[in-house]
Amino acid sequence: MKENIIRRVAALFTLMLVVLVYVAVSAVRNIQQSIKSEDWVNHTHAVLMDANDVLSYLHAGDAALRTFLITSDRRDQDAYRLDYGTMVEKLVDAEALTRWGDEEKPLHARILDLQVLISNRNDVARSLVRSFEQGGLPAARTLFASHPDVESIGKIERSVGNLVGYEENLLRERDKQEHLQAQATRATVYIGVAANFALLGIMLWLIMDDLAARRKAAQALEEANAQLEAKVQERTAELVKTNQSLKQENLERRWSYQALDHQLRYNQLIINSIAELVFVVSRALNISRVNPAVVHQTNWEPQELIAQSIERVLQFPPDATSGAQNPLITAMRDGREIQERPATLLNRAGTAIPVHFSLIPLHDQDKVVGGVVTVRLQNGAARRP
Repeated sequence: MKENIIRRVAALFTLMLVVLVYVAVSAVRNIQQSIKSEDWVNHTHAVLMDANDVLSYLHAGDAALRTFLITSDRRDQDAYRLDYGTMVEKLVDAEALTRWGDEEKPLHARILDLQVLISNRNDVARSLVRSFEQGGLPAARTLFASHPDVESIGKIERSVGNLVGYEENLLRERDKQEHLQAQATRATVYIGVAANFALLGIMLWLIMDDLAARRKAAQALEEANAQLEAKVQERTAELVKTNQSLKQENLERRWSYQALDHQLRYNQLIINSIAELVFVVSRALNISRVNPAVVHQTNWEPQELIAQSIERVLQFPPDATSGAQNPLITAMRDGREIQERPATLLNRAGTAIPVHFSLIPLHDQDKVVGGVVTVRLQNGAARRP
């Protein structure tokens, strides 16, 4: 129960943390978007101001140009040149402000179109001044008639008006987006706070419920302990008797193990004391144990023979009855003994010694699991001193 309530509280706390992180991330993202939108609005207003200034300086420059054509006053010429130069600078600033960003591409195209119109207007103004200086006012009027002033100014005004209208539409759209984004942010914060309070209430309810369950469990545990104490006293006497019986059984079992160990040692001593060569083999005729007589007679060390086939040291004539090369194979298969059969013993030096061998199969629940091969030197065979 304790682990269950801990998992639930941890899950609720994690959920609250996730909600808080989501609200914080949303707020930060919306703030960054608002800052970006504010920068874009300021950028857009700067473009609008430059566009309006272009139109204002165009009118001022045209007025100064007309005055110069009438009065021939160099001050009016400097004034129109200053106004036209400022107009071009404002247009260059607007072009630079709209050079980057996907949203600015349509506006940048309009600025480039406006630059063409302004450049044409500057060319016309320079042509008028040049004609005025060469041929006087009549020549300027003749040139002006071929380039209507009202038409070129109207194109520029329409271009600036379209540009301003496009930017104002973008501003209105951005205002709508900002309003919707602000509403979404407000809703996210309210919902997140409400969800956290709800989760906090659920967590408190779970804790209170767990405390009540713990109190009930403590009371039930006290009652169970009282009942258990009585049963423990009843069982104690039985356990004492059982413990004494187990001690007696353990003592008897230890005596049995000691007797078995003594018997195994005794059997090993008997095998080691036999003068004949003794090989203990598995059903597959692999050597598992030899006595010291084998080592003494053949010079083979035990570790060199263990797990090796007995044919490494004994060679057998063919079995007269079955024709098998190794009579031990059929004898182990049939589970029968072999007594005093001739064979040849090979020592480590490769010397062949005539011997007689016997086989006694070893049985385990009516199954042959191995055998004991005893080897006796024939009369007159060389013995190792």
